[in-house]
Amino acid sequence: MGLKHGKYVYVDRLDGSYVKVRVLNIRFHKKTEEKIDVTNPTRYIVTGTVVSKPPARAIVISIEALPEEVRNLVRSV
Repeated sequence: MGLKHGKYVYVDRLDGSYVKVRVLNIRFHKKTEEKIDVTNPTRYIVTGTVVSKPPARAIVISIEALPEEVRNLVRSV
């Protein structure tokens, strides 16, 4: 389960499990000054990988930080 330099994040589903999500054209660990639209649901691909504990260096975001369409996909996995 590679993280690929900030291209993948883990989403906390609030039930104790985490879902791996691929984020297109955004690297969360890099500090950029340009404005990036993180509310665009076409930037997120839910991989379907569910884990109980994410990797130590993984970026974990809350499910509330995602657009509504992506939230529904994460909850259904």
